[in-house]
Amino acid sequence: MSGGWTLVVHGGAGIIERERLGADGEQAIRTALGAALEAGAAVLRAGGAALDAAEAAVVVLEDDPNFNAGRGSVFTFDGTIEMDAAVMDGRDRSAGAVTRVTGTRNPVRLARRVKEASSHVLLSCDGADAFAREHGLEEAGADWFATDERRRQLDEMRARGDAHFDTEMKYGTVGAVARDAAGHVAAATSTGGITGKRWGRVGDSPLIGGGTYADDRTGAVSATGSGEFFIRAVAAHQVCARVRYLGEDVVGAAQATIDDVGALGGTGGVIVVGREGEGAWAFNSSGMYRGRVSAGSAPVVAIFGDE
Repeated sequence: MSGGWTLVVHGGAGIIERERLGADGEQAIRTALGAALEAGAAVLRAGGAALDAAEAAVVVLEDDPNFNAGRGSVFTFDGTIEMDAAVMDGRDRSAGAVTRVTGTRNPVRLARRVKEASSHVLLSCDGADAFAREHGLEEAGADWFATDERRRQLDEMRARGDAHFDTEMKYGTVGAVARDAAGHVAAATSTGGITGKRWGRVGDSPLIGGGTYADDRTGAVSATGSGEFFIRAVAAHQVCARVRYLGEDVVGAAQATIDDVGALGGTGGVIVVGREGEGAWAFNSSGMYRGRVSAGSAPVVAIFGDE
């Protein structure tokens, strides 16, 4: 596929089953994934950059309340919403990330601005939101991000007295990886974290190498799942390291990395695009919201493990 472009997206992984999701829920997810693919593909068809395409796809998913990113982010234990995001450009491995932001409508846009308008990689909390305001990014109030369904999930967790977060393992993190026609790759990831998180918890999504990574020499990766295990496995970077140093193909590298995460006790998945435009994913949960499109190929959207 050298010379062509590819885009792969995800909207989270976990216990995703037909009977739980329902026909209406399934259709809403498939429509949203298709819209994200089209937003990114439009950039790539026009000869745009991989990072622009990945960002465009993630913005669509952040604005859709069906996913745990931007609007529809889960609540912390204290009933607030704290969001994380990261982007990385495979051309020079430049990156930007934010964690625990509360007032920026599209955290992925803020991560992109950190990469391009600061000398830093990762900004956090009030400082990240202040940076967003200084750079004129669109803000949104708590009522934009909050949804009744996410509030219900928190209330149920509290009522059960769960000692662990997100016991139903619905990791709705969103992400996109792209390879453009010039051969460059990029990754973008955004999340609200996990229901009931406390004490300023930060997962893998905004950590370069943990949940997000891109390198033109190998490919680009975005992860979703039980973040603590993806951090320990350095999962996104591990995929690329396996390609570069072991000579594995992206499919094998992705699966081996998820096997490693699983051996630690973690669940979730990764999406990958290789340097030649190979698009792949791997996951060890019952389902993963995912989609792929490339030059000359029709979009493919899938949800369940048997697809």
